[in-house]
Amino acid sequence: VVLALMAPLGPVPGFLIAGSDADVPSSWGDTLPVHEIQLQIGEGPIGRTVIIWMAQFNGDLYVIGEAGRGWTSGIGSGGPVRMQMEGKRYELTATPVTAGRQEVITAWLKKYEPDYPEIVAGFSSEDRAGNAVVFRLSARS
Repeated sequence: VVLALMAPLGPVPGFLIAGSDADVPSSWGDTLPVHEIQLQIGEGPIGRTVIIWMAQFNGDLYVIGEAGRGWTSGIGSGGPVRMQMEGKRYELTATPVTAGRQEVITAWLKKYEPDYPEIVAGFSSEDRAGNAVVFRLSARS
């Protein structure tokens, strides 16, 4: 029971995002070894938080999710998010991506396929094209 309670369960209260506040870098560097981030939707100390995969494409960070899920609906047409990656917290804006969306999805799949081939194989072409929502994460302006 204790082990089950300690395992990542998906959405968790936002106050569990740890790390020190950091400025958004001009370049993210090599994010290939980073497999999971925490993404908090909404402002304030408590919001909806998900543990999620992310990918870098052309220097920008992206998250991908299923349309209509709680966290993707929470972002909606874009808005503020908080990300925790490698012990640092970043205040970002999530912006929906339509142009070049498939290229980002391909980069995401390429990143995770070596370590999670059975999961990546489960994504059909139809799923990738039709049911995925892509958000670019950038510095708040």
